[in-house]
Amino acid sequence: MHTRKNQRNLTRTEKRRLVNALLELKRSGRYDEFVRMHGRYYVTDAEDDPRAAHMAPSFFPWHRRFLLEFERALQSVDSGVTVPYWDWTTDNTPASSLWAEDFLGGNGRAGDRQVMTGPFAYGKGNWRINARISDGKFLTRNFGRPSDPVSLPTKAEVAKALSDPLYDADPWDSTASRGFRNTIEGWGAGGSDRWRNHNRVHRWVGGLMLGATSPNDPVFWLHHAFMDLLWDRWQKAHPRSGYLPRRRLPESHPQYRRVFSLDEPMPPWNVAPAALLDHSRLYRYE
Repeated sequence: MHTRKNQRNLTRTEKRRLVNALLELKRSGRYDEFVRMHGRYYVTDAEDDPRAAHMAPSFFPWHRRFLLEFERALQSVDSGVTVPYWDWTTDNTPASSLWAEDFLGGNGRAGDRQVMTGPFAYGKGNWRINARISDGKFLTRNFGRPSDPVSLPTKAEVAKALSDPLYDADPWDSTASRGFRNTIEGWGAGGSDRWRNHNRVHRWVGGLMLGATSPNDPVFWLHHAFMDLLWDRWQKAHPRSGYLPRRRLPESHPQYRRVFSLDEPMPPWNVAPAALLDHSRLYRYE
């Protein structure tokens, strides 16, 4: 049993140990394997392949297992390291502690958006982007997207999502108009409501956080630890509600074999959502 802490409560030593473990995973090549895995399983509504990671009910259990595997990789380097979470409803400015020189570094510079500060700056020689969609070799960010401003989600927006007692709903994709999963994952119909919650955080950070290989930016893990915590809060708020769909969809359904019901094993681990509903024996949040 270990504890995942709010990043703002990490000590200097805890930050240093986490950064060192991240850099060691990068040097070994194992970090980029996680980046490639996320890219491989980022399947959209428009594609015919099964959708386990995004735009589907299994968004939460898939990322819980993904985060666990990554955390175990970090702990193979330093057994005392855990993945902290970033509560972006509170730490919602570029001046927040996670963007400090001794932690994740700050925003990208004007022009090419290259991150020039912190341990993951290309100039430090330890963080070359290898698994990518673009041709860039350095970490990029564009906080708040000044050319077309976007803000981080608010406590009220998160509370609204958490208040929905329904986990997910037909058609079980990015167009679902009801349910906690799609509301918090953040797919909308368009206009100002197009990007919400989880998705809007990716867009606020910008740069490499925008694409399928978003784990290239280490803040990805802190963001998804917070998403995992929000799922935990939703479960506690609605103890009589559960993962949906509970049963495999019929062959006549457009999403047949494209989404994962409660007991259908998800790739690449061959583990069903049912096995990932409770984390209490593995870790807790502080």
